[in-house]
Amino acid sequence: MDGRNSYDRIFNSILISGITVSCFYWVCESFMFFFLAPEANFIQHLMGPDRFNTWTRVLVLCLFAIFGSHIQYTINKEREADEALRSSEAKYRSILESVEEGYFETDLLGKIRFLNGPLCRILGYDADELRGMTTQDFTTPETAAAVEGILDQVQQTGEATSVSNYVISQKDGTRRDLELSLSLMQDGVDRPVGFRWVVRDVTERRRAEEERKKLEVQLQAAQKMEAIGTLAGGIAHDFNNILMGIQGNASLLEIRLEGGHPGREKVKNIEKYVESGTHLSRQLLGFARRGKYNVKASDLNDIIEKTASMFARTRKEIRVHRQLATDLMTVEVDRGQIEQVLLNLYINAWQAMPDGGDLYLITENITLDENYVQPYRVKPGRFVKATVADTGTGIDEKDLHRIFEPFFTTKAMGRGTGLGLASAYGIIKSHGGHINVYSEKDHGTTFNFYLPASQRKVVAETKAAAPTVRKGQETVLLVDDEEMIIDVGCGLLRELGYTVIPARSGPEALAIYRERHADIDLVVMDMIMPGMSGGETFDRLKQINAQVKVLLSSGYSINGQASQIMERGCDGFIQKPFNLQQLSAKLRQILDGKQMIADGS
Repeated sequence: MDGRNSYDRIFNSILISGITVSCFYWVCESFMFFFLAPEANFIQHLMGPDRFNTWTRVLVLCLFAIFGSHIQYTINKEREADEALRSSEAKYRSILESVEEGYFETDLLGKIRFLNGPLCRILGYDADELRGMTTQDFTTPETAAAVEGILDQVQQTGEATSVSNYVISQKDGTRRDLELSLSLMQDGVDRPVGFRWVVRDVTERRRAEEERKKLEVQLQAAQKMEAIGTLAGGIAHDFNNILMGIQGNASLLEIRLEGGHPGREKVKNIEKYVESGTHLSRQLLGFARRGKYNVKASDLNDIIEKTASMFARTRKEIRVHRQLATDLMTVEVDRGQIEQVLLNLYINAWQAMPDGGDLYLITENITLDENYVQPYRVKPGRFVKATVADTGTGIDEKDLHRIFEPFFTTKAMGRGTGLGLASAYGIIKSHGGHINVYSEKDHGTTFNFYLPASQRKVVAETKAAAPTVRKGQETVLLVDDEEMIIDVGCGLLRELGYTVIPARSGPEALAIYRERHADIDLVVMDMIMPGMSGGETFDRLKQINAQVKVLLSSGYSINGQASQIMERGCDGFIQKPFNLQQLSAKLRQILDGKQMIADGS
């Protein structure tokens, strides 16, 4: 169809030109003959005086027609070529303006000769400002130096290349990351005349990739800490069982020694060492997120005030600054555990400021959305944020990612266990919160921890009475898979006046209780046992006797599996290692409660 239209235009051009020129020539010739031979008639004027003259007119007319049509055809072709060129340029410009990439052309010196609209948006300049500018005017010095070598290479080889890190500075000074494709422009004889540049803004994509990598690192760190926490919890549990054996034997030995016996002092020393070991294992359990004991709605400001005051009295070279929110929401926490977290952070700050410095304590209410809490594996919502910041020596970047690992410390051998920050991490996680750290070498350190906010009212603290040895005459079923615990436990219970029936597994305990449950007043049962666990054993004891009284004992703390058993009706919990006074108090608490109910009081 396009070819046919072209032929029609050519034919019309010839015809119109021929007719126009012919008519003009014929009129002129006839008009001249009219003056030369006025006596001739109209036909002679029109056709000429003779045949020769007539054919001459016809020949000249044909020549004029051919010449005119050629001129007309040439003019039409040039017009069509111009229109095609303008259409192509418009299409080319439309494509360049519709793409997201910036496109521009420069001479060999880097001076911009042509550009598209998206380039203006990417660079932040107007088109008139960019024309005449060189690429060095909007690139950073480092990028300009690197690209100069690439331009030389492209000019020498003629091969296109790409640059993945092309950093530019926008008109307002904002730095943007671009990807660049670069190719050589040549003239008709293959001489280099300039360069074609195609740039793509990848700033947001790079930020998203960095954020994704950061989240992946945080997730991997969280998974690593969970794995280490599981291992640390198991170690602490077994360690507590060993301490239980030492503490139990020390308690039995102390009872058998007379008041003035020199061995009693040694026994007291053993108990002190056991207490030190217990503190160490509690830090391990804290890291393993198994460190909550007594959770109450509390005022975090009050906890901070008390711990900070105590710390400030002993470390007077540290200036403590408080910025505590007056409308701070309550938190449901184990006060002792949170006090431990704060003291660990205070001590860490003090050790980073050997010549004194400033310690800033800040609290505020905050809302964390799902995107923020995702790498920390906590639920989004309202939180109470606490900040502990110091002006100390800071932490090396290479140590930051290990700062919460157990036994990791930058202190000299013997000056730290490496458990302080690890236990702080575990304690905060066990409370449904998270903790992070920001630090720069020689610019101080800032710890932020977040605890879920609560709507409950603050529960006032009550001072516990000093434990005393209270004996009894009831029958106790002692269930534990560790022979050492059975031996020590039986000795402690008999010393307190109880009749003891030992069982070394869950099935054995069930068989004994099924046969003698009428005689058994209380079951003291380990939580972690091979085969049938303490939880399953408890459930089956309840099936035999719904009123069974059970005291749960474990090297772990009360949260986790122990708290679940407590929620199912278990009467009490005691953590290993425990001494004679602690055991007697727990036993009487449960047994006397049972007697009070039986008496109707």
